[in-house]
Amino acid sequence: MDEDPSRRSSQISLLPQSNHVMTVHQKKMSIEDVAARAQVSITTVSRVINNVLTVSDKNRRRVEEAVKSLKFKPNISAQRLARGFNNSIGLVMPGYPGIFHSFYAIELIRGVGHGCELQKLDMVFHITSGTNQLNTNNVGGLIFADIIDNQRQVESTLALGVPCLVINHKVTDLDVSYIAVNNILGAEMAADYLMNLGHQRIATVTGNVHTQGGADRLKGFKKFLEKKKIHLPEEYIYEGDYSRRSARSAAEKFFSLPKPPTAIFAASDDMALEVMGFVLEKGMKVPRDVSIIGFDDNPACLYAPVALTTIKQPLFKMGEDAVKTLNAIMTGKVTTQKKILLDPELVMRESCASPRK
Repeated sequence: MDEDPSRRSSQISLLPQSNHVMTVHQKKMSIEDVAARAQVSITTVSRVINNVLTVSDKNRRRVEEAVKSLKFKPNISAQRLARGFNNSIGLVMPGYPGIFHSFYAIELIRGVGHGCELQKLDMVFHITSGTNQLNTNNVGGLIFADIIDNQRQVESTLALGVPCLVINHKVTDLDVSYIAVNNILGAEMAADYLMNLGHQRIATVTGNVHTQGGADRLKGFKKFLEKKKIHLPEEYIYEGDYSRRSARSAAEKFFSLPKPPTAIFAASDDMALEVMGFVLEKGMKVPRDVSIIGFDDNPACLYAPVALTTIKQPLFKMGEDAVKTLNAIMTGKVTTQKKILLDPELVMRESCASPRK
């Protein structure tokens, strides 16, 4: 792609805005106003805005609160002239055990990486605990892969005027662009498919319900069954955490019940495959004795003992589209927020069938 001469920078400005620019009702806030509100020097404000890590936590908090309170917008145009366009973007992903063995994480990284290749950008990968301060000096913008215990990082990035975008999380409480999957719809599709096969005793192993994806998949599943007046006993809901360990515990519980389920919806393919393994170990058959449906469309589904029916979420496309959208924000081609909700799709294989009479 040819270089756009207007692409000079996407970083925030060290330069103060004019104190004399007025709106009809209110003076436009300047860096001096922020310094006065926070009771720190202009230099300290500039260091916080540009993520210089030598600022004390106390002063950083005061500046960030002042920026937010005054709705200060750094002079991005001046910064572009000062620095030139930054050709790198950062991918910020909350860390968890086994992240580099996770289909979800790998697909997002692949999608973002491919998007960077197409847009001729470099990628900086950052695993976060949610508590550390992000240094944005070496990137032109940030992609946050979900918001899990790190909303403050997103808020700070927005307050500092750094171009950013959130993926895999529908954001309703912040003024930020996002690209997410309709998890509620995906769970409804899974429940609808099992119901249409004739199942009435349908259980679910949830994902981590403290994440938006886990909560929405449970919400969609329960909502659909309630709408169709299919009873969902409490013992048919097992709160998992996307791990195989939790899926095995769920399977042990379900098949110790006087009336075990005839179908199980697992909120991830990894959990669905673990449930399948348990069922087969116990001498039962899939789908003759129990139907199983997952969520993700992990390639491992094809090589399971029984090819797994699943709900496909377009992780690769989400990552690729995120780079394209962020690049447009960084270069000023997009000036309004983008709110994009991608639809999942049902992938039918061999692990589901009508219940035995």
